[in-house]
Amino acid sequence: MDREFLTDLFAGFGPVTIRRMFSGFGISADGINFALALRSGLYLRADEASFARFEEAGSKPFSYETRARTMTVRSYWQVPAHLFDDTDEFAAWARDAFAAAQRAALSKRTSKKRAAPRSEAVPARGRSKSGATKTAAKKTKSVKTGKVAKNVAKNVAKSVGKGAETAPAGRKARSATAVRGRTSRTASSRTR
Repeated sequence: MDREFLTDLFAGFGPVTIRRMFSGFGISADGINFALALRSGLYLRADEASFARFEEAGSKPFSYETRARTMTVRSYWQVPAHLFDDTDEFAAWARDAFAAAQRAALSKRTSKKRAAPRSEAVPARGRSKSGATKTAAKKTKSVKTGKVAKNVAKNVAKSVGKGAETAPAGRKARSATAVRGRTSRTASSRTR
């Protein structure tokens, strides 16, 4: 099946978009894929409401072979042969397939909304556990680190008062642990 044939076939349905897919084409309308044209035939989207109609017409669901087994995709069914001769009836089947694809897209969207919420340890979309924004969370963090900085400054002042050397003008003063030559924990890690 080529593009021209598919365009003529779906003319009674209305405007469709035909894109390369797998070994054939995907046919969509309004951004929703509702038909597949593959080497093995033309398949329309189906759901619980239309499975019986396809079975009555003698159609089979789309299937493909893997190395281990045959996979069957019940959401796409082969178009019955008699529909290629009757474009009006084919258009009705295509509309039903499009409706099935719309229902599937709608149920997929609503199931995403009902999905379990994310873990409370990880803020969702820029919000912390309490609903505050990331910037508010950063402010809280800086307040906590401000207390640590004050403790370090007190320790440096104490060590300077005990006769430790101070940094030359224009340079930052070293921490109390660096002045004393310690390699153990710093004052900031002791306050945690």
